[in-house]
Amino acid sequence: MSYDVAIIGGGLAGTAAAYYLTGHGLTPAVLEAGELNAEASGANAGSLHFQLEHRLIAHGDALAQQVAAIIPLAKRAMALWRGLETELRAPLDVVMDGGLMLAETPEDMARLEAKQAVEARWGLDTQMLDQAQVRARLPGVADTVLGAAHCADEGHANPRLTTLAYARRAAERGARFFPHARVTATERRAGAWSLTLADGRRIRARVLVNAAGAWARDVGQLANVHIPIVPVALQMTVTEPVAPRLGHLIQHAGKALSMKQVEAGNILVGGGWPARLGDPGRRPRAFPRTIARNLATACGVWPELGRLALLRTWTGTVGVSTDQLPLIGRLSALPDYYVVGAGSGFTLGPAFAATLADQIATGRSDPQATVYSPDRFAHLNMFMGL
Repeated sequence: MSYDVAIIGGGLAGTAAAYYLTGHGLTPAVLEAGELNAEASGANAGSLHFQLEHRLIAHGDALAQQVAAIIPLAKRAMALWRGLETELRAPLDVVMDGGLMLAETPEDMARLEAKQAVEARWGLDTQMLDQAQVRARLPGVADTVLGAAHCADEGHANPRLTTLAYARRAAERGARFFPHARVTATERRAGAWSLTLADGRRIRARVLVNAAGAWARDVGQLANVHIPIVPVALQMTVTEPVAPRLGHLIQHAGKALSMKQVEAGNILVGGGWPARLGDPGRRPRAFPRTIARNLATACGVWPELGRLALLRTWTGTVGVSTDQLPLIGRLSALPDYYVVGAGSGFTLGPAFAATLADQIATGRSDPQATVYSPDRFAHLNMFMGL
């Protein structure tokens, strides 16, 4: 079986890349070891957070040019999410009614002001709010909250629907999907990539895309390259449904936190709190201590949460690069080998995929996208004989 592009990984990045590649007239095949959308793309909390996150600004990194260069991706993702339900002809529960990144200390406020200045230079519209303005937007907010940064385009969407909608539309346009198709070997032969599956089938493609998320490193090793993406186990908690109370995505400038209310009335609480990785190949285990700390952080800024019943906690494994920036583009050490993923994969996933598809189809990279290139880690492959 021969295709223009073989994509290893059936999460959001892989399926969306397949969709955008078909728009360029290419025929991709998506190979997924399990079910489509079964890992991080379907297990995350669905936040659409376009402001520079806590993890990127906590140590002043928002002032670094390299970190700020993620903003063009955020702007592209924002535009894609705005029209995604129409484009994919499917309900995705997209709500973009704004987000607040809260500050509880003068240091938090200074961090937000520095962040907002960087975002403004890159053309991302965020506004600083004082305490009274935050109270007007978030009734019941704690007195400790001094202010916030507001982004009118933030919100949330349904991760259980988005990847599968991309897959359906991609299939309608000629993409092929192979679930339960674990790749056991990748070899370069006669100007193309030859992939061997666990059941003995072979796939041939001119271009190979590693979109395996937390397993990208393992997939890279099949081609004798190091891909610096590490698995991170995270957990999220959901409350009972209640009448509308939270009209914004809530984040924090100095602490890990995300909180929002979905259409059914449930409030989802997360923000990057760790679960236990456990045995390889198994779902991470919930970590009660960090659940308690996550909820304490949320209750600290919005005490009403403490009066609600919790329904469940669930976990997922995400792939994060060692410098916390995305990996998008061709690995120059190998012919026609591309990598996509790492960090904020739901929020930025459509932009990851569209950017990658543009590169593959045109053979050119947007100069602004060079900061995401996997070649920034080329030194890791100095001793791989490539």
